[in-house]
Amino acid sequence: MARTSNVFARVEPEIKKQAEEVLNQLGIPMSNAVGMFLRQVVLQRGIPFEIKLPANAPIAFGALTKKQFDTEMNKGMDDIKAGKVYSSDTVEKEMKRDFGV
Repeated sequence: MARTSNVFARVEPEIKKQAEEVLNQLGIPMSNAVGMFLRQVVLQRGIPFEIKLPANAPIAFGALTKKQFDTEMNKGMDDIKAGKVYSSDTVEKEMKRDFGV
């Protein structure tokens, strides 16, 4: 039997649960999936998939200039005046769906 080494990682509980559900359907134990990922890191000499921000990422307040911030605030005020409003429950569901938060 090959020697092994332990890897400990902190993962959000919901992500872990969702990953376990997928891996169970595939018949792959979590430890094997982590091992496959690490082997691919070695073979690819980097992360084995593309890493980029989603096209519809929310705007980060800290990254805006004052002019950009004012423009975004004005867009929001115009939406409110036009009746384009959503409940907090709707916004929360969409944020969870689109961004996992």
